[in-house]
Amino acid sequence: MSDMETLKTPFTNLQLELLKVFSHDLSETELKEIKAMLLEYFSKKAILEADKVWDEKKWNEEKIASILSDSERTPYGK
Repeated sequence: MSDMETLKTPFTNLQLELLKVFSHDLSETELKEIKAMLLEYFSKKAILEADKVWDEKKWNEEKIASILSDSERTPYGK
């Protein structure tokens, strides 16, 4: 089987761009720094999206407490 046949899913645009930009070896320190930057970027996006949902649904601390204590939730293990 050729290398092309083993690639079942094409790279995303982000993967392709990262392959181009980082076509050289990085030090462990540089790699850790870049991983931290990516983690921070995607964490911020997730928090912004969660804040958006919170605002759209007009949630507050009472609503969250109600959701967490709701007896109609499916128990784990079933």
